[in-house]
Amino acid sequence: MELSYQVLKSVIEKVGAKMVAAELNVSPTLVYKWCEEVAELPDGSKTSGAPNPLDRIIRIYEVTEDERIINWLCQSAGGFFVKNIHSDKSDINIDVFQNIQRFVKEFSDTLDAIVQSYNDDKKISESDARKIRKEWEDLKRMGEAFVVACEAGTFNDKK
Repeated sequence: MELSYQVLKSVIEKVGAKMVAAELNVSPTLVYKWCEEVAELPDGSKTSGAPNPLDRIIRIYEVTEDERIINWLCQSAGGFFVKNIHSDKSDINIDVFQNIQRFVKEFSDTLDAIVQSYNDDKKISESDARKIRKEWEDLKRMGEAFVVACEAGTFNDKK
């Protein structure tokens, strides 16, 4: 995973630090400092970088432990945040077919939430949409857990 200053450096290079600085009403020097590593040197001093907005946002999340800030960022970017399942080996069955069945069941549960919501009164209310969103996020988490297990070699032949 890239570090925050690396991400900022890469994206800011596309439009230029001066443009970002002007849009944010900060100095170009500060924007350049955001794109540098902030590290402690052996003598206790720090490198010339400055804590950047990404570091500050993640710190707010760590302090509050409230995912609403992450959800807001994702929605502002046109998406949704779905937390990955932090699974250990016990969460994923070694049998690939049983995992596929679980994935299909989650998909079925999502479809069922949609059908039930609509069949109740031939419309999907805000409350119904929240239920559908929950099922959809469960499905995405299950799918992500399965893909992570595949990437980890969980289903490789152990012979």
